[in-house]
Amino acid sequence: MKMRLLNLLALFVLLSGMAASGCTGVLSAGDSEKVPLVVFAAGSLITPFGELEKAFENSHPGIDVQAEYHGSVQVMRHATELHEPIDVVATADASLIPMLMYTMTNPDTGSPYATWYIRFASNHLALAYQPGSLYADEINDENWYDILVRPGVRVGIADPRFDATGYRALMVYALAQEYYGVHTIFTNMFDGAFTYPLGIFTEGDQSIVTVPEILETVRGSHILVRGASIELIALLESGDLDYAFEYESVIKQHDLQLLDLPAELDLGEAGYDPVYERVTVSLEFRRFASVEPEFVGERIGYGITIPGSAPHPSEAAQFISFLLGPEGHSIMQENDHPLFDPALGYEYDKIPASLQELCEPQESP
Repeated sequence: MKMRLLNLLALFVLLSGMAASGCTGVLSAGDSEKVPLVVFAAGSLITPFGELEKAFENSHPGIDVQAEYHGSVQVMRHATELHEPIDVVATADASLIPMLMYTMTNPDTGSPYATWYIRFASNHLALAYQPGSLYADEINDENWYDILVRPGVRVGIADPRFDATGYRALMVYALAQEYYGVHTIFTNMFDGAFTYPLGIFTEGDQSIVTVPEILETVRGSHILVRGASIELIALLESGDLDYAFEYESVIKQHDLQLLDLPAELDLGEAGYDPVYERVTVSLEFRRFASVEPEFVGERIGYGITIPGSAPHPSEAAQFISFLLGPEGHSIMQENDHPLFDPALGYEYDKIPASLQELCEPQESP
């Protein structure tokens, strides 16, 4: 009897997990006839894309969206290094698409993984915290860099080797040194925190941050690194972190406290690219053997494309069209995620005709 009970409990846990992930393990005849549309997207899109998926499937009952979320560099890795059959790629940094998908070819076809992209959304980088975070009643946009290095304060940053939020947080620190006129802001935060140090140096008016191939914190470090910024949210909510660098949309979606950074630092303001461009983050991490990842500061722009190897390109175009259409706009706005209006199309003549009317042609950077 005891063994039978244990078996039943095990079965219940298994079925509960499958149900929570949207899978019951039993396909109806209708489900088996649906087109499985595989979408890989940045973790900061989980909430709005979750609602988008439901609305899209309601209006397209023959399509079953199967979404998976990762740090933006990891999204690229699934498409170009692991060669997974993906229909839609959406990244928090549009520059990753030409950097990694244009330059790498599918071994099965010899063609690039992508030849066009649409820059469809922006965001702002900010600090997330809780009312119980240390010094929550003191922190502001003039003293945050001092608060974050006080004894006992625990700070979360996404791994810059895998997640755009991570290398953008490093950009904020480099830009902050010039903005506040305090040239030890970066070293005060990061020196001694990692087994192999981050570096920062200047060339003319350019600040260059270098990230080592092995990035691990030392024992007792005040910095906690996770592979994706979305993983830091639970640690904030549990009190294991005091502060974390996150996108403004994600902070609002999770009802966390939000500290706005100055426009010169938050990487989200139109017209500030001449300021943002004064910092570069260079990764010594060679995840992609043929590419040396180097990121120049610019206004945050999310990119979306259909890989050349997509199994269902027609349905993928329908999904992107829905995102860029009125209902998609409404869903994104309701989730505090700003969209470019109009969206910006790169390599415009290669964009599917059904999507060209939803974006404005742009010159390639």
